[in-house]
Amino acid sequence: MKKTALFGLALSLSLAGGAAFAQEITLRSADIHPDGYPTVDAVKFMGELVSQKTNGRITIQVMNNATLGTEKDTIEQTRFGVIDMNRVNSAPFNNLVPETVVFGLPFLFRDTDHMHKVVDGEIGDEVLAAFEPHGLVGLAFYDSGARSFYSTKKPIEKLADLSGMKVRVQQSDLWIAMMEAFGANPTPMPFGEVYSSLETGVVDAAENNWPSYESSRHFEVAKNYTLTEHSLTPEILAISKITWDKLTPEDQKVLREAAKESVGKMRELWQAREKASEEKIRASGANIIMVDKAEFSAAMQPVYDKFITDPKMKELVERVRAVK
Repeated sequence: MKKTALFGLALSLSLAGGAAFAQEITLRSADIHPDGYPTVDAVKFMGELVSQKTNGRITIQVMNNATLGTEKDTIEQTRFGVIDMNRVNSAPFNNLVPETVVFGLPFLFRDTDHMHKVVDGEIGDEVLAAFEPHGLVGLAFYDSGARSFYSTKKPIEKLADLSGMKVRVQQSDLWIAMMEAFGANPTPMPFGEVYSSLETGVVDAAENNWPSYESSRHFEVAKNYTLTEHSLTPEILAISKITWDKLTPEDQKVLREAAKESVGKMRELWQAREKASEEKIRASGANIIMVDKAEFSAAMQPVYDKFITDPKMKELVERVRAVK
């Protein structure tokens, strides 16, 4: 009888310990950027907050440097729950979540402060909520800086210089149309293929922000950087709805709060990195070119006409422009 009682006690303790172990959660989060990049460190910071708030029960493992694939690939993996979380630029979501098209429109945001006020407010919350019907839960917006053109041989000094130029773009219909409106020949490809494509002449140019231009070392093969600043498209941090639905409401709240807290950290890191990247690129001898942005902006009306046809989308654009 005593042996039976002891065995029963041992079994119950084992099951209790197993239940506690089962509650431990590791969320894998994808990113294409290298160690030290602001988006990577921001999600790591979020992971620290989540771990603190759950006494180490929930942790976030950041799989960066495109370990889990290109942004297009990781979006699908996240929707199907193979990856738990994902930090991706808005552009690859355009064909999946129509509302993200608005934030990608060229020259829509007046400046970074305007973009922050939009994504931090009611409009930003609405766009994040639009992810849920597509197998994702939007958690937060991160900065992606101002995107500008860089070219290998021919400097881009005016709009006409883009005519016929092969320009790498993100894998998005919106971005393809944007390059066509600029007069360029858009060439969609994953970020990881851009360096070799610039080096071998597969493309003549690409476009991105200061930190990406620097961290990817694209400035080594494309030394002309033209400050068109045609887009301030934000980044998206999202979690798989399959993963989300397995969490308790309390854990969901912890993740939402930590994601929002990580935004401030990301912006702090971004500002510092943006300045450091610009200084490094200028010191490298790159040709930094100022242009008349109004000329480039005026060419973008066909993009708005093509993608903003639905009354709700038109209203969303006007609401963004009205934010002071």
